[in-house]
Amino acid sequence: MTRPEPMQISEAQLKSMTRDLDDLHESTFPEVRRTIADFTPSRRSLLLGAGGAVALGMLAACGDDKDNDATTAAPSTMASSAAGGAYTGDLKIVALAAALENLAVTAYDGALKRATDGKLGTVPPAVATFVQTARKQHADHAAVWNSVLTKAGKPAITDAPLTITADAVAALDKTASVPDVVKLALGLEDAAAQTYTFATANVSDAGGIMTAATIQPVEAMHAAILNFVLGQYPVPVSFIPVDKAAKPDILTK
Repeated sequence: MTRPEPMQISEAQLKSMTRDLDDLHESTFPEVRRTIADFTPSRRSLLLGAGGAVALGMLAACGDDKDNDATTAAPSTMASSAAGGAYTGDLKIVALAAALENLAVTAYDGALKRATDGKLGTVPPAVATFVQTARKQHADHAAVWNSVLTKAGKPAITDAPLTITADAVAALDKTASVPDVVKLALGLEDAAAQTYTFATANVSDAGGIMTAATIQPVEAMHAAILNFVLGQYPVPVSFIPVDKAAKPDILTK
């Protein structure tokens, strides 16, 4: 069986995009770290965000009846379950963000392993560099969200306790080419970027809003680059939609 072309742009183009991505992350992330270092949780700010968590769940539920293209996206983030109550208010969304970041790290780690094992066919070096760069950025993002949780006296999210995780891992195990992995990663990146977009308008703590607003463009740039790799040129939009945003009740802790 002939595998599809690894990517629809040149290695030079992907390398340039990855450098720009890294520059964006490195120029904005120090401020995120400073904000989190100064973060002092208050009962009021942590509880006010509960309305945002509920609204996010209601908004995502509205998309449950929409058809999903399984060939171009990760397993649907619209799946729901009766989640536990360890995290409430703003912290529910913070924990969700940390779990989504960890899932992305897991996906990129799995992709690198499959590439090393020769299960993806030809993998251009520029693709591997992008994957390593995006993986590191997701790990950085997870670390700052976990700092918020631990400062608030809650346990850190060290894995991906989400109802979508098993399906995502199973889908990764079936990938046989670079485009297969890119389509899976794109679904996860879209979900993360749109979840942050919603969070900026619904998290009550100013530091949390700034953190989400700073991380969101990096996640959106991940998605844009993956679209370019697939030959799907992203159309500029004034406002990023939130129909693919993950809802809090996919968190199982």
